[in-house]
Amino acid sequence: MQKLRKFFSNKYLITGIAFAIWMGFFDRNDISLQWKRINELKKLQQSEKVMDRQITDTKHELGLLKNSPATLEKYAREKYLMKKDNEDLFVISYDSSAAK
Repeated sequence: MQKLRKFFSNKYLITGIAFAIWMGFFDRNDISLQWKRINELKKLQQSEKVMDRQITDTKHELGLLKNSPATLEKYAREKYLMKKDNEDLFVISYDSSAAK
């Protein structure tokens, strides 16, 4: 018991414990905020990977559009609903509320 009392009467130990508690729970950058920031960083890194993949796909598609007239025509027909003068274009849209 005497050793325990002597151990906790050490002013450096008490100061260190108080500092750790203050930094862990009461400081502006406490533990919970650090965990939130770590989770947000992971989400942003995952989003960065997805964006890099999309950029790579877009660059590949751009290369195809620059080099192939058939691909350019297909892209214009699908994305921008373009048509030739002697063609009719039918756009079919599905109403998502009617499917329920």
